[in-house]
Amino acid sequence: MTRMVSIKFCQAGRHYNFAAEDLDLETGETVVVETARGRSLGIVASPPQEIPEDQVPKETKSVIRKATEADIRSQACFRDREREAFHFCRRRIEERGMQMKLVRAEYLFDGSKIIFYFTSDGRVDFRELVKDLAHQLHARIEMKQIGVRDEAKMVGGIGICGRELCCCSFLSEFSPVSVKMAKEQGLALNPSKISGQCGRLLCCLSYEFDTYLAIKKGFPKNGTRTVVNGKNVMVTDSNYLSGKITLRTEDNQTLAVTLEEFDQGRTNPPEIEPPNVDENAFPQATPFTDASGAGKEAPRPRPARGPRASRPSRTEGQGKKSPEKAKGQRSQPQPPQGKSPQKQGRPPQNQSQPPSTTPPPSTAGGGEPGKKRPNRRRRKNRPKSDDKNGNK
Repeated sequence: MTRMVSIKFCQAGRHYNFAAEDLDLETGETVVVETARGRSLGIVASPPQEIPEDQVPKETKSVIRKATEADIRSQACFRDREREAFHFCRRRIEERGMQMKLVRAEYLFDGSKIIFYFTSDGRVDFRELVKDLAHQLHARIEMKQIGVRDEAKMVGGIGICGRELCCCSFLSEFSPVSVKMAKEQGLALNPSKISGQCGRLLCCLSYEFDTYLAIKKGFPKNGTRTVVNGKNVMVTDSNYLSGKITLRTEDNQTLAVTLEEFDQGRTNPPEIEPPNVDENAFPQATPFTDASGAGKEAPRPRPARGPRASRPSRTEGQGKKSPEKAKGQRSQPQPPQGKSPQKQGRPPQNQSQPPSTTPPPSTAGGGEPGKKRPNRRRRKNRPKSDDKNGNK
């Protein structure tokens, strides 16, 4: 078993687990711990507890000792130096016109390193700024970019509820918040009312979200039509906390009832049974008269055809024409149809022109009859030369 203790580094900071070793620690005491960035002062958030060794992370740091009066006075001295470093850095940022907002400056436990927290919409080249800070402060410089939520946590403030911000009073970790949480709670989707100081959705929207989902299961949905106390009504609104439902009648009257009254007076509308129609029964044939006046019998409806799979398959030679027969039918000449009358206003063709006296093309060259010989240019024979320059 290993004794583990929970440590936080600010008022509403995240809790980290450290090995307490043999120290007798109480909640609220200041201790010196070893962190990834060096030694630092922390506050005990909860008393030590025994934890099995297989559940302890391998890279767990340990508490070095309890903080002394000298450690606390040294930390207070560094707080004064942090304010001076903060104002100097902000002046340099304004002089260089850098697109960044400085939030906080923090010295480590021994004063060998100072961290500057800032926010920015994009990446910032602060290499020249770091040189100026190191030359002025004589310490190692670290620039750390944070988000708008972390900025509100460090700066602090008062929320729209009139209380201190949740993130800087008791909220140690940020949970995801979505617009769906505001919709489920029936809040108006007004950005100024559902957004916090950081410009993001209020963290408190997630506090009662699960409760609203559990209560909402017993309420009817908006737009539901039903019969309550013999009246046809429609649900227009539901207040989950007070348990009241707003109804609208056919006469556009508004009724407010509780959930219990709604369930007791609710009756389902009578269901209308469809008429029993025999699908196999067909109407009787009725006589009618055609254009000539002769009486005829109306055509009877044909029975529905079965599915394609139930039809008999075609056998060899049924419903198909043999290729020989089809070929013979194509080769037979069609009987001449009646000549279509020629269009008015055009002279008949091939009557005003004399017969052609052009002799048929010659086939002496071995060409096919009826085809003209292509007009090709013949190349003249050039004298042969021994080399490329034409020298013999």
